[in-house]
Amino acid sequence: MSENRAHLTPLDFRNIYCVGRNYRLHAAELGNEVPTSPMIFTKPTHAVIEMTDGSLIVPGSQGSVHYEAELVFAVGRTYEARIDCGELLSSFTVGLDLTLRDVQERLKAKGQPWLAAKGFRNSATLGRWKDFQGMNAMEEQDFGLRINDKEVQRGNVRDMVFDLQTIIDFIGQNYGLAAGDLIYTGTPAGVGSLNEGDLLEVWWNEESLGRAQVKMG
Repeated sequence: MSENRAHLTPLDFRNIYCVGRNYRLHAAELGNEVPTSPMIFTKPTHAVIEMTDGSLIVPGSQGSVHYEAELVFAVGRTYEARIDCGELLSSFTVGLDLTLRDVQERLKAKGQPWLAAKGFRNSATLGRWKDFQGMNAMEEQDFGLRINDKEVQRGNVRDMVFDLQTIIDFIGQNYGLAAGDLIYTGTPAGVGSLNEGDLLEVWWNEESLGRAQVKMG
């Protein structure tokens, strides 16, 4: 896998795995129980869009669209049992797992899958990729999201319910992992609704990794 995937298209990606309720405070703010094992869902590759100072078009007629800033990791090789995450992962960025919250609540009430709420086009944003330097380096810095230049989310991998090694082992053993797969690792507290014209900026160690302006489609 290339060290810098900033110019690749969604066609270069394979599976998109997402971890739900992986930060306790986020689970609490939505009134959800913290899972006892990684809670995995997927998004289609058509959901991927890069944050490159353009417009981010999201549905405007299906209720509230919530932002969820997350660390996203790119897999660089095929998963093998007991492989260390430092060997498996090639790069990381900060992205957004966008959610149609009203739709999700209706689906949850009926016990139905979340695809309509989580898998719509442009629901998986990606910032600029950075080389993965191991877990110690990740724990030294925070990540987050600013909206209209105001910080709304801040998190650190230390706060995850399931650490990165646990996540890759769970996904790798149950579903498989290979080069081109992406893992969204969950969002910290502070999620909320997007509005027309909001300027979004994801960051790592206070460094901007991507910006986009919300347009309700």
